[in-house]
Amino acid sequence: MDEFKHKILSLINKQPPKIPSMGFNDANYHFSEVSTLSINSKTVQESDRPADQDILESIEAAYFSMNPEFDICKFELQKLPEVLDCDQIQRDFKNLKQQHQVVSKKVLQLILEHQTGCNGEFEKITEILQRVREALELCRTSRRELKISGSQFTDSLGILANYRKRKIAQNLLNNLTTIKDLHSFEKRCQNMILEEDFVGAITELKRCQKTATRYRHFSCVAALTYKLQETLENTDSQLDRILAQICFHFDKERYMKLRAAYNLLEKSQLSMIDNLHVHYITAIYNSSFNVIQSYISQADVLESTENTGKNPYIVLCQSIGSDIFIPCLVQLCKVLFKIVLSYHQLIRWHNEENEFDNQENSADHDASKQKLNHNLTKIWDDVQRKVSSLLSNGDLAQYKFEQFVQVLRVIHRLIQVGEEFCSSRSDDLQESIRKQSENYFMNYHSQRLDELKIFLENEIWEICPVKSSFDIMQLQEFKPLRYTMKTFKFHLPTSPTVANYSTNSTECCSSTHSLDGSSIIGNYFIRFAEHGTPFDSGLDDTIIEEDIMVSENDGSGYFSDESDEDAADIPDEFPEDLNNSRQTLKERKDKIHNSPILTNTTLTVLRQMGKYLQMSRLLKPIADRIISCMNQLFDYYLYSVHSFFTVDLSVSATNLYTQELNRTLSRISKELVLESAPVDGETAENGRVLKPVLSPVVDLKNREKLNGLSERIVAVESLVFLAKQYEILQEYLNHLVPASYKTALQHFYAQTINGTADLRNPVYMSVIAQAFDLRQILTSMAKINWEVRDVSSMHNSYIDMLLREVQIFTLRLEEIAIKVPISVEVYQSLWANVAHIVTHTLVQGFAEAKKCTNGGRALMQLDFTQFLTKFEKISSLKPVPHKEYVENYVKAYYLPDNELEIWIKEHTEYSSKHLFGLVSCACQSNKKTRQKLLQIIEEVEKSKFPR
Repeated sequence: MDEFKHKILSLINKQPPKIPSMGFNDANYHFSEVSTLSINSKTVQESDRPADQDILESIEAAYFSMNPEFDICKFELQKLPEVLDCDQIQRDFKNLKQQHQVVSKKVLQLILEHQTGCNGEFEKITEILQRVREALELCRTSRRELKISGSQFTDSLGILANYRKRKIAQNLLNNLTTIKDLHSFEKRCQNMILEEDFVGAITELKRCQKTATRYRHFSCVAALTYKLQETLENTDSQLDRILAQICFHFDKERYMKLRAAYNLLEKSQLSMIDNLHVHYITAIYNSSFNVIQSYISQADVLESTENTGKNPYIVLCQSIGSDIFIPCLVQLCKVLFKIVLSYHQLIRWHNEENEFDNQENSADHDASKQKLNHNLTKIWDDVQRKVSSLLSNGDLAQYKFEQFVQVLRVIHRLIQVGEEFCSSRSDDLQESIRKQSENYFMNYHSQRLDELKIFLENEIWEICPVKSSFDIMQLQEFKPLRYTMKTFKFHLPTSPTVANYSTNSTECCSSTHSLDGSSIIGNYFIRFAEHGTPFDSGLDDTIIEEDIMVSENDGSGYFSDESDEDAADIPDEFPEDLNNSRQTLKERKDKIHNSPILTNTTLTVLRQMGKYLQMSRLLKPIADRIISCMNQLFDYYLYSVHSFFTVDLSVSATNLYTQELNRTLSRISKELVLESAPVDGETAENGRVLKPVLSPVVDLKNREKLNGLSERIVAVESLVFLAKQYEILQEYLNHLVPASYKTALQHFYAQTINGTADLRNPVYMSVIAQAFDLRQILTSMAKINWEVRDVSSMHNSYIDMLLREVQIFTLRLEEIAIKVPISVEVYQSLWANVAHIVTHTLVQGFAEAKKCTNGGRALMQLDFTQFLTKFEKISSLKPVPHKEYVENYVKAYYLPDNELEIWIKEHTEYSSKHLFGLVSCACQSNKKTRQKLLQIIEEVEKSKFPR
């Protein structure tokens, strides 16, 4: 367009101004006269020529192009076809000629219309040119003068120029330094964040933002402004990432830096706490998922991700096998404890900071503390749900006891952590472990009963050689219970063994033992604040060496230096004076050892008791069931000893059993023991076990060995020893069980445990009844003539026979005492049974007398007195039990008829046969009275045994 204007201006400035000749000259073209088409514009007929406006509109748009490189000739040549048509070329040329004429005419017309205005503009341009010439002249004059000044003031102007250049260079250098500082800030910011100088990084970032705003006129700085904003956002992300690391390890220095950084970012502390809570929840889930995932194969991981309809974490938990369940559970608890520990330390820091907090932000700080405390339960619920999911999907049925108890200890300790963390009862964990434990324990208890049956059927009833200082707390199974019993004020009996244990056992008295038997207790968040977790130690059952067995060089064993071969043979004749016997009762007592009597089966039951107590302590919800099952072990042991060693009881057991013992045996028979195996088609009752069978190795028929008295003593006394251990544990058991079971537990102790020693009478009576030839004694007594008038000073021969039997029993008992320690209680029970059988035998013999005089009665008293004198020396029993049974019977002969009637009604301890014999002899001369008394005896007998 400018070029077009210049052309128009050049045309206007031409003198003289007149209309230029437009068009082409005919002389320039020489065409053949035969041509009928004229291309000269002047020859074009007006009738064929279109209107000017139509011609203007027909001009192609390319001719109006402003592109200086546009070539009109090339444009027209490109339009020509490959085969040229002269006529068509002539027509096109004519058309272009017409268009050129119209355009030229139009341009001329426009020039003429604006000529006046154009002249005025040119006058202005001329004026401007004149001013430019004047300015140019002024510049030339100034330069000439400056040149003169420069030549005259060169040094001064040079200084000024240099100073100006220096200031310009300094400003430029400052700007470049600032720009360089801005461009290098991102790297410095990252280094500061890596060094955890969050406050410095954010402060520097804000300073750089202000500087960038001031230097936005530089294009490079303008682009950097957006980059700084991105850096600020990335810094916020970095702070959030480091905040997430707080969930795994709380560092108060880092946390204070993060708080200051969030304050600089103008974010409230509550928003920071909310973000932190989200991070904790995420950390719990991710950590749990990663722990479970690390213990299973990749295929299981893929399967869990494919099961979109299920919780992937639960699917992973279902893939944990029994062989890796325990290490997986322990690792999961370790990881989750670290997270819980971090949160606990966070709250503790906020509580401690409140003392130093300013009044300005105290309200915000209180709100943060309230928010943190509110999230405590949420955090713990999430933790226990993760562990409960793993626990619920675990298959613990085939675990050994030690493995199952290890699981219980892990969960028990985790529950303790929850109590310390937020006073939570951890109901989810309690319910999960309760379900697993109920299934496991009932199966476990059934196996233990079957195992006890096998032990009892293979027991040869020999003493297990433990040391005299043996105590149940020395067993491996009671190791986790030592501190627990001490903690709950469990007072052991004042025996030398227990006293030594209580005072000398540093492990028992240690204050660093946990209730689950480990070497730690409580204060988990203090003890493991720096390193470790409560699940690192004390969970595996480390086997300690049990120093309970008697060694070869130990002089406290059961056996004396004497052997069976050194024992004196039984002499053919016995001296009347028993003071010269081979061993007196005092000497025998000196050989009674203080060592406890227990068998391998007893030791097995004690070990099982320790295991049951471990489970009951760790499983408080079902502690009553566990203790009840533990009591069944004792019941089955007691019932087995009774069935083994009273089967050959040959005398009436009416007066041998106490009411408590009868009730106990009846209860066990109904609730626990099956007398016979179920036949085909029948199923055994749940929880009951078959009655055991005595091992054929045990010989109860050898009279030389008193029909297995040593085995019977070991069996009964081991049961008594076991009962004493139950008594020791009574207070602790009472603590473990819920209130609803305390009455049943007290009943078990009052009836079963306290009545255990009563089993001595029927068991030992089975031996005593076979040790004496009662038939021979009664036969000898039947030959005695009781119708004598004068009483001889000599007793009858049956007394010597009876004393001989007693002496033989004494010697055989001494032989047994060499191998088996016989306590004073056992001696007293044995001799009491001897006195019982002898006195009843004497009454039986006296009752068989058909006729008896007063002299005969005196002879009976003489015989009995003679027997008592010798028997007291042998047995050392003073007074001899049951002697009134004989004395009252003999004295009854002297009673008048009316008093004898009253005596018969009062003394129901005698059998009807004894009373018949008494009445027959006492009233042999008064038939009427005899008939009356016999009728009274029948009535009394009917009242004793009603139909």
